[in-house]
Amino acid sequence: MKNLRKPFPVLKQYVYLNTAASGLLSEKVLEFRQDHDLDFLISGSILKEKQGELLTEVRETVGSFFNCAPNRVALVPNFSFGFNTLMEGIDKSKKVLLLDGDYPSINWAVASRDFEVCTARIDENIEQNIEEALENHKPDVFAFSIVQYISGIKLSIDFLRNLKEKYPDTLFIADGTQYCGTEKFDFDASKLDVLIASSYKWLNGGYGNAFMLFQENVPEKISPKSCGFNSLQGKYKAHEGNFIGKFEPGHQDTFNFGSLNTALKYLKEIGMGLVEARVLNLSELAKQQFSELDLLEEMVQKRNQHSSIFNIKGDTQLYNFLRGENILCSERGQGIRLSFHYFNTEEELNFLVKSLRKYLKPD
Repeated sequence: MKNLRKPFPVLKQYVYLNTAASGLLSEKVLEFRQDHDLDFLISGSILKEKQGELLTEVRETVGSFFNCAPNRVALVPNFSFGFNTLMEGIDKSKKVLLLDGDYPSINWAVASRDFEVCTARIDENIEQNIEEALENHKPDVFAFSIVQYISGIKLSIDFLRNLKEKYPDTLFIADGTQYCGTEKFDFDASKLDVLIASSYKWLNGGYGNAFMLFQENVPEKISPKSCGFNSLQGKYKAHEGNFIGKFEPGHQDTFNFGSLNTALKYLKEIGMGLVEARVLNLSELAKQQFSELDLLEEMVQKRNQHSSIFNIKGDTQLYNFLRGENILCSERGQGIRLSFHYFNTEEELNFLVKSLRKYLKPD
């Protein structure tokens, strides 16, 4: 356990339950960043002469980690950039299905364009709601978060795979920002058409880097309009009209993408099987404890499976109390959002519960 926590010094000061807001910087990523900028300081453009090699390695690392061929991996600065570029490549006559109350960077990006929009409700029956919306509205596109950023409600990959097989003509575009890094994920096997994820949360890759994964037939359905000199630079982009190059028109930061590369290699070293088991265990324990304290929404309590993101009943006063206990979390929606990653412990959960009991039932 100590080895899993050692690379994150902030854990010595706080009970860090805020990965859903900002993932931690590890010592390994810091070492890469220091070495990178020292090399830039000393060698200048000589470092940049090697940027093509590094970016190719990052693309291959991402592809290997999530089982997606590297020529179907685009490296983008953040989810919103990638998603907006993607939506610009979709004909505005198409109908888009959204989840009511999903992450604003999804719903606002769709609503700001001229798409016909239909929605499905987020509640304890979210899967049934989605199926009914697909059947009734027959959308061309379904854009959604795998894990909801406020409630933590999670769509299983098995459910999404079966749904895609049932509706093969609908383009499934998934936001994996609150999902990737919490369990093993095989993109090709998932059948999702596109997955986009920023890396600064559960992957602990730092800010300024994200990735997009595409199935082979996606270029037949989407025509992105972005283009620049970098669109054709690199091992997997060196031909006119290259699809992933449309998402990479300009300079890419080797500092940020190298951070992602380092973070993924570290997760691979730990083993995603271990990460998944720890996250699942903490999720189940936390749900049980929060339910006993009557702190969860009814729709979350009714669901059999949940992510490790929880929104408990509370206000700014509770938030300030938890901060006073050195418990880092966030105010989101109508409550307090707590999120558990693999480096968290059962002892930290017990300390949180003890603190909550003290707040709810003071002597």
